[in-house]
Amino acid sequence: MSASSPKLSLQFWILALIALINSISFTSIIPLIYPYAKQFGLSDFQASLLTTAYAIAQFFATPILGRLSDMAGRKPLLVMSLSGTVAAGLLASFAPVAWVLYLARVLDGLTGGNVSVARAVISDMVPSDRRPQAFGIFDAMFRLGFVAGPSLSYLAQTIPPFPGVSRLGMGFLVSAGMALVAVILTLIWLPETLANQQAFRFSWQDFGLGRILKSTTRPKIGQLFLLTFFSGFTFTIFTFAFQPFFLNVLGQNTKTLAIVFAIFGILGFVAQIFGLQPLTSRFSLVKILAIALFIRSILFLIMPLTTSLNTFLVVAIFFGLANAYPLPLINSLLSINSSDREQGEVFGLNASYLSISNAFGPAIGGLLVGFGYRAPFWITGVLALFTAWFAITLKAQLEPPPPRSHP
Repeated sequence: MSASSPKLSLQFWILALIALINSISFTSIIPLIYPYAKQFGLSDFQASLLTTAYAIAQFFATPILGRLSDMAGRKPLLVMSLSGTVAAGLLASFAPVAWVLYLARVLDGLTGGNVSVARAVISDMVPSDRRPQAFGIFDAMFRLGFVAGPSLSYLAQTIPPFPGVSRLGMGFLVSAGMALVAVILTLIWLPETLANQQAFRFSWQDFGLGRILKSTTRPKIGQLFLLTFFSGFTFTIFTFAFQPFFLNVLGQNTKTLAIVFAIFGILGFVAQIFGLQPLTSRFSLVKILAIALFIRSILFLIMPLTTSLNTFLVVAIFFGLANAYPLPLINSLLSINSSDREQGEVFGLNASYLSISNAFGPAIGGLLVGFGYRAPFWITGVLALFTAWFAITLKAQLEPPPPRSHP
């Protein structure tokens, strides 16, 4: 990186603040989904389908939202997406029956393109040599939300509930309020970053399932889409299986669970803010990515061997650090290997692959728990080793060969 590279702009830091607030809104409901589902009498598997419903809806919607942002502009699509989160939070908080809760999750997924559109904004405003740092900070804001979000969720449950809203439902109501703050900030302070807007012509052929699947054949970035799916699939099996293992095998309670989520958030934030830039200045992005995925896979295999909270926390510390790097590195590689006019579409497609992995992962995790609380860790550990190997195979495609020396 050259010494003359410009610093990150004020516009970027405004976007980072919006990302933090949006992340707090999103993460504040993560500890609530499982117990809220139980409140409606749903089984473990039915509870996992709440996450699946959200992810499937997001899988189909994000490429459309991303492509729209490439034509109509980033700002209106970001406002629309955040507004959908507000509406979904309100619907979930007042849900009288389980199917309304599912409907709220689908609505949130259909309008859940805010992160992919925000990443396109970063590509618009940040030079390519600064993007690894910018994506690292952006994702660090999301990690920081894991610290504040669960804490806010706990506080929301202490507020006297409104009529028609349970104490757990108050968490969804507060989540909607945080998303509304992000909408207001976007409207007032975030400028439009897309230089040349175009008229949008809708075509089902452009946005069908075939187009999403065909995107894997695109040079360079198609393989990155697959890597996003494999990485997300293994991680979301873990995220679902982690909770019953922590509560039932380690014998902990939901308050301790919230603290562990906060620890993950703090470690991820520190690693991305202070570790990503020094690493990317010395090593290639693909090499760092492959090593991080390999370490994560080994830790998946070690976790079920822990029998006490203390030993689990030691493993969790290393996991929180290693898990901080895959997502921003993949986003950086996608941004660098795609043109300026397709950034929104590319990040929308990538978000679709992440969404479908988020749909399958929790459902598979819910099924594997039936074979024992440790079984999901063994399966995801082996799959994660394959994912690390796949990342290594991409090195030749994504990195230029070293210059040959001439005699």
